[in-house]
Parts: sequence; C-alpha cells; structure tokens
Amino acid sequence: MKITDNVYSVGVVDKDVRIFHGYYTPIGTTYNSFLVLDEKITLIDFVKQTFTDEFLKNIEQVLQGRTIDYIICNHVEPDHSGALPKVMERYPKAMVYGTANCEKGLKAYYPTEKYDFTVVKLGDTLNTGKYNFKFIPMPMVHWPDSMSTYLEEEKILFSNDAFGQHTGTGEIFDTENGLDKLIDRAADYYANIVLPFGMQVGKLIASVSPLDIKTVCPSHGVIITKYLPEILQKYIFWSQNQTDDKKVLIVYDTMWGTTKKLAEQLNEEYKTKGFDVELINLSEDHYSHAMSRTLEAKYIFVGSPTLNNTMLPSVIAFLTYMKGLKPKGRIGKAFGSYGWSGESISQINDILLSCGFETEEPLKVMWNI
Repeated sequence: MKITDNVYSVGVVDKDVRIFHGYYTPIGTTYNSFLVLDEKITLIDFVKQTFTDEFLKNIEQVLQGRTIDYIICNHVEPDHSGALPKVMERYPKAMVYGTANCEKGLKAYYPTEKYDFTVVKLGDTLNTGKYNFKFIPMPMVHWPDSMSTYLEEEKILFSNDAFGQHTGTGEIFDTENGLDKLIDRAADYYANIVLPFGMQVGKLIASVSPLDIKTVCPSHGVIITKYLPEILQKYIFWSQNQTDDKKVLIVYDTMWGTTKKLAEQLNEEYKTKGFDVELINLSEDHYSHAMSRTLEAKYIFVGSPTLNNTMLPSVIAFLTYMKGLKPKGRIGKAFGSYGWSGESISQINDILLSCGFETEEPLKVMWNI
C-alpha cells in the first residue's frame, strides 16, 4: 500500500491473534513496517517471525529488483523484529540503525546473526539522498530500547508503539473507520500497554511537538492522517493520568448471583446521582477489556464473593493485571457477598489501597439481598 509516492506500507495483518501478552485482541492486529524509496532504500521495522514469507513478498513487490541499504529498528520486541534473521539473509549488506538498548536486545534475541549496527541517539540523522531521517529515542514507551523516527521531507512520524491500536480488520488509514473507532482502539491499546509510562509519553510528546507532522505511522493499527489533533489531545490527557470525575466502572464476578445484585444496586445508586456507569462481568468479558475501561474512570468498584477464603480467580486476575498497569488517582470500592468467612471483600480493598487508590467503605453482604 502506497502512503506517498516513495513511502510504502509493507507490513502484515494478523487477523487471528487473540492474546497479546495477556491482552485480549478480539479483532486481531497488524505488524506495520514501511519501505522508503530514495537513492538509498530504507526499511523501517520488521514483522512477527511467523509472517516472514509474506513480509518478504511485500518488500520484493515494491523493490522490483533493488536492494535494501538501511534498516531502522525502532523496537526489538519480537512482534517488531521477528523477521530480522530472514531479512538479513536476503539483504546482508543492509546497515541497521537503532538505540544502544536496541543493539543489546537484538544480540540477545538473535545471537547468531551478523550485521553492521549503528547506534543512534537523540538528534542523530540519516540521509538517504533527498530524504533525511531524524531519530527520537523514547525509552520506556514502552521498552528501554524504544525509538520513533521522523522523515522530515514527507512529514511522517514512524511512532513505534506510541499511537498504536490493535486493529486487524484490514483498514489502512484512520479515515476508513472514523474518529470514534480510532479513539476507542487507541484507548484500549494505551490502557493495556502504555499506561504505566505516562511520564515518558509526556517526554515523547514534548520531543515531537516542534516537528511538522502530517502523518503518524504506528507499529500497530491504522495510519493516522486526519485525526492527528484529536489523538494527540487524548494522549496528553491519558499521559497525565487525568480522569472523568463522573465516570464509574464496576467490575465483578459472581457465584450465585448476589454479588451481581450488589453491582446492579451500585449501578442504580450512582446513575441516580448523575454518574456515567459501566458494568463489566468478568465471567463474560476478558480482564483486559475491563482494564481499557479504567483509563478515564475516576471510580473503580470491584466485587467478588468469597471462594475458598479468597476472591474468584477472574477477579484476582483483573486486580493483579490492573495493579501492574498502575492507574493513578482513582477512588476504589470493594464489594461482595459471602456465606461464612468473607475474606474476599477485605482482600479487594487491600489491593485497591496498594494501587494508591482512595477507597470508599466496602459493601459486604451475607448470603443474599
């Protein structure tokens, strides 16, 4: 797919992937890679190893017998770099550019590979003829090696995992599904992958703000052209851990229906007070979907009955996952039912406190309501 006269998308669609390091991806994803034609030809990123053959065919269709001179590796994670061994086998004279941590990561993942690697830092550039690439390291967005790359003459930011979305339904540009779908998928991605690194995202935004950017090409999802201002404002909002004071998220699982009744009771109570409330039953929705809804919710209520002196496994999984992603400045509430011992409610409250949340008085009911 041609993005501009000399910039091509040569990545692949993975419509079947459903779990992405613990994160549920119901519509798959893409592994984006880009080829820039100039006097010297540049490949930006690879794809997951299992798609190498398709990836090489995409590249060769564009090259038409030419070769790759430079490879920019923005990230070492295997969904970005997995095809490296076969690409280097096909184009052994290509020089690879990335951060110092990128070099360490590639050597760890592919210890037998031999290639010419150039370490780059902020402010370094690469000239390929009429084009100039600027390197913008963005450590911990979301790995230490992470980097984005700006193609000055085309005003394109190859943003790596920043501004990404797991969308594997075949669309190429943001205009194909509209703003609401873009924000929904970007929020889902941010909450499940980027959320702990808000400070680093803020630094990235400061680094790229002076640039004249017309197109953002992330490593996953659609290319952003029309809705750049909107997605940038959302990233600023999310990176600052801002929330909507009128949003309540109620996440729960239930054994015999009493904890569900409590969730519905809280739903009605807070709706009556004028709040926007969303209920998620973890027996029906994956914990990563619930995580995506925490992104802008000020209030996060979590419920479970007591089973074997603890919470239901689905609730334990959600709380463990949420704690690792470190949402800040929320108000929590534990609730649930029990038959005799009732440990689950205090355990939920303790975890919410350990997340740094303020907590409301827990709601605890014996047997039924």
